[in-house]
Amino acid sequence: MSKVAIFTMGTRGDVQLYIYLARKLIENGIDTILGTHPYWKDLIEKAGVKFVPIGSNINIEREMAAIRGNGANPMSMGRELDFISDFFQDATHDILNACKGRDLVVVSHSLIGAVEAQALGIPTVNVTIQKDAIPEKLRQQSVSEKVLENIGSSRIIKPYNNLRKIYGLRPIKFIDELMSDKLNLMPISRTVNDRNPYWEAKNVVTGFWYEDDMDFVPDEKLRTFMETGDKAVVLSFGAMNYEDDAEVEKLDKYIKAFEATDTKAIIQGFQRSLATNYKLPDKIMSCGDVPHSWLFSRARYVIHHCGFGTCTATMVYGVPSIPIPYMPEQIRYAAKLNDIGIATKMVKTSKVSKRAIMDVLDEMNSSYYFKKEKAEDISKKVRAENGLDDAVRRIKDILHG
Repeated sequence: MSKVAIFTMGTRGDVQLYIYLARKLIENGIDTILGTHPYWKDLIEKAGVKFVPIGSNINIEREMAAIRGNGANPMSMGRELDFISDFFQDATHDILNACKGRDLVVVSHSLIGAVEAQALGIPTVNVTIQKDAIPEKLRQQSVSEKVLENIGSSRIIKPYNNLRKIYGLRPIKFIDELMSDKLNLMPISRTVNDRNPYWEAKNVVTGFWYEDDMDFVPDEKLRTFMETGDKAVVLSFGAMNYEDDAEVEKLDKYIKAFEATDTKAIIQGFQRSLATNYKLPDKIMSCGDVPHSWLFSRARYVIHHCGFGTCTATMVYGVPSIPIPYMPEQIRYAAKLNDIGIATKMVKTSKVSKRAIMDVLDEMNSSYYFKKEKAEDISKKVRAENGLDDAVRRIKDILHG
């Protein structure tokens, strides 16, 4: 039996993507382990995947959100890289031990596990979720582009070179030296993304990776709320679920906007704050951990930060979006949703106010049926791509030579 290790770090969305891949590999008879920080142990084991702890037991999602703030601080990138570097150093020996005896290492978009696999001589397959991160190897670069690439690479590669020094590996100059020479999988949709003609053939767009959670059974209160009367708007902000004073203040603006516009809404998270600070009206309720496959497929539309996982879910389940991004990559995803006709204009999180939310609610309602029809058409197409099946087939091809 072939043996595969997958490593990742970060938010729930970062981890969930690889749970989908691990489960599909296991279904295909491949012994698969998933290594990440211990905070996600229960999530992974509940999914039926063997969990391997790497690094210390900290909530990286919370830590990174604190570093990033509202996404407007230009110094946050440096602090983020320092934090990642410290985590890599802390986790590296756990990763090395977990790699031993494996036939292949799947290196996530954070590139965690790449150095350890190279140190052991184990082949790798990469996963990349951002198109801009893939070098255009088939295009001749100008001198100025090469200079800028050198400047950008020196800071980004430092954490990896620190690891390489531990294992006696030569330092690298460019981040793509950590990439697999065999296969780089992109779990993005072929329907809404054009393949860059300057990419090498190893860069493969598979289609989205997702699962329909058929086993979820909602409690009676949630089921009745979602299936009785008008469809509810879903407020889904994973990165806002820390319930500190600043985030609760933002939440208050959404609740006031929903009340002012008589909007039926369901709020994911903030259980403690909502129970303590609010007596919600009949048209607003909160819920805990509910799968996107169940909640989004029943929603009128979704208000979200436009993280990779949530954007994917809105397209898979055919639901329009109101984007409230706070990081550069989220702004790009928000623009994409708007360009393909399934989202309103974005409101950056630093600009959120009761009035701004009311304005985008009005924009969505005035164009809703067009956006919904477009979202449902995209859903049919992206679901037909069978991205997970394609990814697993390609991984099996690598394993079997």
